[in-house]
Amino acid sequence: MALATALTLAGAALPTYAGEGHDHGAAPATANANGPQRMADGSVFLPKPAQRQLNVRTMVVETAEVPRAFELNGQVLMDPNAGGKVQPINAGRIEPGPNGLPNAGQTVKKGQVLAYVVPAVAPLERASQLTQLAEFRAAKALAEKRLARLRELSDTVPRKEVEAAESDVLSLTDRMSAVGGGLSSKEALVAPVSGVIASAHVVAGQVVDTRELIFEIVDPKRLRIEALAFDSSVANNIGGATLAVGDQRTPLVFMGAARSLREQALPLNFQVQSPELLGLAVGQPVKVYVQSKQKTQGIAVPQSAVMKNAANQNVVWVKSAAEQFEPRTVTFEPLDGARVTVISGLKSGDRVATQGATLINQVR
Repeated sequence: MALATALTLAGAALPTYAGEGHDHGAAPATANANGPQRMADGSVFLPKPAQRQLNVRTMVVETAEVPRAFELNGQVLMDPNAGGKVQPINAGRIEPGPNGLPNAGQTVKKGQVLAYVVPAVAPLERASQLTQLAEFRAAKALAEKRLARLRELSDTVPRKEVEAAESDVLSLTDRMSAVGGGLSSKEALVAPVSGVIASAHVVAGQVVDTRELIFEIVDPKRLRIEALAFDSSVANNIGGATLAVGDQRTPLVFMGAARSLREQALPLNFQVQSPELLGLAVGQPVKVYVQSKQKTQGIAVPQSAVMKNAANQNVVWVKSAAEQFEPRTVTFEPLDGARVTVISGLKSGDRVATQGATLINQVR
């Protein structure tokens, strides 16, 4: 009896192994109840260490009177008083200026010669001009000989005949200069304003046509924004405007509205304050947020606080407890590009996640 008991205890102390084909794999890991996790009601449990690691920031929101705003598509244009285009009057071949052909981005001054255009002359027209120049040379030679004879006989010849001969020589000299200058003249392309070369469309030796765009010059400190509004009543109800370029925002000054439609929309013109800080380029598409004079009750929150849930609804994350965030479905309107106006879904005193909301939204 004692021997049987000893064998039983010895067998219990030794490890046992499952037979081949009976291994059920490693045991499942125990869930970390102290880590970030999505709860059954859709809220997110986010411990304080995780909040600091994700750099979560919140703000208390309040209901206030904010202007109604709307978003318009806009485009950057040059200021007509601080920009210009360089176009040739005559067709011909491009030659570099005194300092060579300017490159895009190069600074130029008003009156600076950028390039030359050698006019293209047909062979028959050139031959006709050369023939005319030869006739003027022959006539001038005869006029000079006649003038010399009259000056020798100045005592017996009336003064008026000498003066007439002198006038003929001067006239023929001017005609020769005009025809000769026409054969060898070049059209100088000069900068109409001081600024920066926005675009250059030629190389040395290129043949250009009349009124072809050669250079475009802009002043990066003076640019305009043109936005298209499909509601013509917007022009009489503008209280302010903001330009959005990426993460940067700058106020705009309303210059006026056109009185003719373009593509069934009314062009609105704005002036940019400090455009060189945004690195704007002519023709660049931008977003313009126009604030009207009408006011509405709403809650202004950063645009980064608005997320999309699994049902593609707009939600913001509200801190309901020290380590608890719950989603709130909201409706909102644009405000100034950096902020939006929440119309419904929030109330005064709610603490909204303004930074790190994207990471909270990804917790599962």
